[in-house]
Amino acid sequence: MRKTAHKVKELLEDVPSLKDSDTRLTTHIWFRELEAMGLDPFNQPITTFLKLYAKEKLTLAPTIKRARAKLQEENPSLRGEKYKLRKGVIQDHYKKELGYE
Repeated sequence: MRKTAHKVKELLEDVPSLKDSDTRLTTHIWFRELEAMGLDPFNQPITTFLKLYAKEKLTLAPTIKRARAKLQEENPSLRGEKYKLRKGVIQDHYKKELGYE
């Protein structure tokens, strides 16, 4: 998981738009992993990808999601705009509606 966390952190810092999308983050990691294996992601049949994923040669999607969630929990600067909106404006609205302010 540490290796995965390092990959995830690097991407979240380099490509801020990935902070709000596990799907995009996962595909970026897989793309880089395929390149590291010497494969051209643009010219591989889907069966190659599926075989690699089934044999766990590529990082599993749930592992990437868990690593992203843990990193964002521990490091607020890695959180995306959706998080800020959800925990900021929307949360404040509901607190006000419920009479907590």
